[in-house]
Amino acid sequence: MIDTAGFRVMRAIADEGSFTAAALSLGYSQPAVSQMVRRLEQRTGTALVERVGRTVRLTEAGQVLARYATTVLTALDAAEEEIASIAGLRSGRVRLMAFPSSSSTVVPQALAQVRREFPGVAVTFTEAEPPESLAALRAGECDIAVAFSYDGTDVGRGEESLENFVVSPLLEDDVLLALPRDHPLASRDVIDLADLADEDWIAGCPRCRGHLLQLCSVAGFTPKVAYETEDYVAILSFIAAGLGIAVIADLILENTPHPDVVAVPIRPSSRRTVYAVTTPDLQRVPAVAATLSALCLRASAMRAGGGPCRA
Repeated sequence: MIDTAGFRVMRAIADEGSFTAAALSLGYSQPAVSQMVRRLEQRTGTALVERVGRTVRLTEAGQVLARYATTVLTALDAAEEEIASIAGLRSGRVRLMAFPSSSSTVVPQALAQVRREFPGVAVTFTEAEPPESLAALRAGECDIAVAFSYDGTDVGRGEESLENFVVSPLLEDDVLLALPRDHPLASRDVIDLADLADEDWIAGCPRCRGHLLQLCSVAGFTPKVAYETEDYVAILSFIAAGLGIAVIADLILENTPHPDVVAVPIRPSSRRTVYAVTTPDLQRVPAVAATLSALCLRASAMRAGGGPCRA
């Protein structure tokens, strides 16, 4: 019912004491001010000014509007300044979720770059596997989810439809077989999964376990999963102790090496793609766009000539 121009006119009339002076202070014509007051009186259903000769006095209702005008216009000015600060990357907030192996590789350097270039932007981080992080993105609980998918599956895997999301590939990652250094097959250049049907297996996160089952099914057997843990340091320690073997993404093996564990390519081969996922609207938020760009640059540095990144 009352727009910002109406508030500004009522405050100016209260300050200046006449339509003419109020118009001059606002840069309007005197008829324009008179017309705005008449429109306000029609909208509010009551008289707002009392004309006394060449001056005007505010009625009780007019005084109410003038009093609130200061509060409303101050709040609007503050909002405009805060929005300008966010748009100019002088401030802003980004909520990032990423799965464990990316949180120790891709994410730290990317966030460090954002801090260096835009110290006023605050990025919070929570570690979560793709089903949880994508659900949080859909629920509005995070702004960017770093997720992954294996060959033959999309990043949503049916858990969350990504039809209305922006999915930016960051890098591609080979899936390798990790086994003890003294394993009889450790010296091979490539290992057929079919040769491992009798082995004890170590499974990781639910998505990784599903991938293991899929790979072994293609190879003609069901793996005997003896141990399950999402801690990749623990998985490598189990392998080094001779308790089992596992398929692990190269990103993990490169950044968490174990002296008693070797990694060998597998047949059939498999790859994992890492993505940054957000929404079209969030992608236009400057702080989110800057964080996506930093993730892409970090991924490019890690995998020169790797998969595309269009964040």
